[in-house]
Amino acid sequence: MSKRIAAKHKIDRRLGVNLWGVSKSPINERNYAPGQHGNNRKKPTDYGIQLLAKQKLKGYYGNLTERQFRRIYQKASQMKGDTSQNIIALLERRLDAVVYRMKFASTVFAARQLINHGHVVVNGKSVNIASYLVKEGDVVEIREKSKQNTVIIEATQSAERDVPAYIDVDLKSLKGTFVNVPKLEDVPYPVVMEPNIVIEYYSR
Repeated sequence: MSKRIAAKHKIDRRLGVNLWGVSKSPINERNYAPGQHGNNRKKPTDYGIQLLAKQKLKGYYGNLTERQFRRIYQKASQMKGDTSQNIIALLERRLDAVVYRMKFASTVFAARQLINHGHVVVNGKSVNIASYLVKEGDVVEIREKSKQNTVIIEATQSAERDVPAYIDVDLKSLKGTFVNVPKLEDVPYPVVMEPNIVIEYYSR
């Protein structure tokens, strides 16, 4: 098992949910946290509910650090409109999330690695920063030299998830367009995400 897959499984067990909706998640068989007392969950406090909501969003997008996630919250709160929708918009605009949505990678972790290793091009220019914010109309593709990469090809053939409506992608040419910034209800999360509760956490 690769370190990235092990990390995914560990996050699922810790949070008690199948965060990415994959068939091989250990939570499908053991619906409790790891450890000696994992099967004795108490009723969560308000703080516990807020913390879980934050941890689910952080984990889903590749286990972001607290510093990264707080920065996203702060930026979202300074933008016009609904802060909870702004958080989702900023997360979905991250290049690693877009590469994952386009099915060029099987996980957000793998998408981040592809970007870091220079396999991804945005509007014709190589971008190796996973947190790069994609704009509406931006064209994202796998660089020509990497289009025969078997890991990428296998990811595009996965039947476990579909490409969402706010992404337009040609999986044969490994090229896609970020059509529009989605709202919470447009994002195909396998579990319920509650950015409004995340705001409560940071507003304490």
